[in-house]
Amino acid sequence: MIEFALPDVGEGLTEAEILTWHVVTGDVVKVNDILVEIETAKSVVELPSPVEGTISALHADEGETVDVGTVIISIDDGADDALNPSPSSEIADPVDEMQAPTGEEEPLVLVGKAPTDAAPRRRRLAARPAAAADVGMTAVASAPSPHTRERSVRTKPPVRLLAKNLGVDLVHVAPSFGDVITRADVEAAAARSAVELAPSAGKMSSVRETRIPIKGVRKATAAAMTRSAFTAPHVTEWLTVDVTRTMDMVSRLKMDRAWQGVRLTPLVFVARAFLLAIRRFPDINASWDEETQEIVVHHYVNLGIAAATPRGLIVPNIKDSHDLNLTGLANSIDALVQTARSGKTSPEEMSHGTVTITNIGALGVDAGTPILNPGEAAILAFGAVRDTPWVVDGRIEIRKATQLAMSFDHRLVDGALGSHVLAEVGRLLADPGETFLHV
Repeated sequence: MIEFALPDVGEGLTEAEILTWHVVTGDVVKVNDILVEIETAKSVVELPSPVEGTISALHADEGETVDVGTVIISIDDGADDALNPSPSSEIADPVDEMQAPTGEEEPLVLVGKAPTDAAPRRRRLAARPAAAADVGMTAVASAPSPHTRERSVRTKPPVRLLAKNLGVDLVHVAPSFGDVITRADVEAAAARSAVELAPSAGKMSSVRETRIPIKGVRKATAAAMTRSAFTAPHVTEWLTVDVTRTMDMVSRLKMDRAWQGVRLTPLVFVARAFLLAIRRFPDINASWDEETQEIVVHHYVNLGIAAATPRGLIVPNIKDSHDLNLTGLANSIDALVQTARSGKTSPEEMSHGTVTITNIGALGVDAGTPILNPGEAAILAFGAVRDTPWVVDGRIEIRKATQLAMSFDHRLVDGALGSHVLAEVGRLLADPGETFLHV
């Protein structure tokens, strides 16, 4: 018997929430079959089976938060049977074989234990169709009526996670196409629920308040932001930049066949400008070591990109982003965003960041005061790009402008260094030039 304990899947994580079980008692699993999805303070992680065997017991319910090291599942790997062979191999008594049954006939059981009157610990889910396994989908069984069979629908893990965060019960979601519940189906169901719960015009809702448990990513983010705000002395500087030439370059490259297939966005160009500014002023890429009382200057850049997800704000980072050209940076940002939206960002992808960019402009916001990611010296906020009256050669023209705001840790970054870095980012975005693409 194998007692599988919740492992530490990150750096020093102490607990995790059981998100979705992929098995039930009695299931037969192979090595690396997914047992369960857990949600840590950093990401959603799938835990595979370390052995081949039969699920004996599940020791935690979905939605339950358990400590690292706690046994969450028992798997019978057959080792005990091998050491203690069953007496069934002995010769049976022919008299017993020929005895006629008395009373009600016992049911024939070919595999496993005979049925008992005890209620099972968990309701077995509908079997997952073979096609679902091929595309990473999981079957969800709807509650059957007394006169109907169960309806089996399929959905992917990110959609299940979205449904959980929106409070949508997948059992009551009707798929819009075939038997696959999509993201759009879940969002539509959530919208319908919001309309049903919305108060009538001029009236307050009858629901006085809603309480949302603070856990997972939101709990970790709150603790980290509080620690950062009250540990590092923040200074924020602002700069309004004419980014017309950058926006023209984005449009031109999108039409260039050589750049087909590369997802170019203004964020990619801001990230490129930030990396080039760090190359010129490397002391901004540093951290404060309180224990040794040292400033640690990093000779690599792990660029964090703040991403809003249904689970809360996360900041995965692109390792060694200083080595990437514009194409590599664009592809890395696109992959990072897609992974974050799917809820599959790993703890390693959110560790060891050195600087961060937050793209608040994507939400229609002009500017803000960003809070440092703990352990980093600088964070750059990129605001919305808007048509703005601008003085050009003594004339007022309509130009594309944005606001940049950079916060930095004043213990290791003085005003001069912070100003130089922000001004360099602005200069590169105002006039990117062809060297911007290749340097």
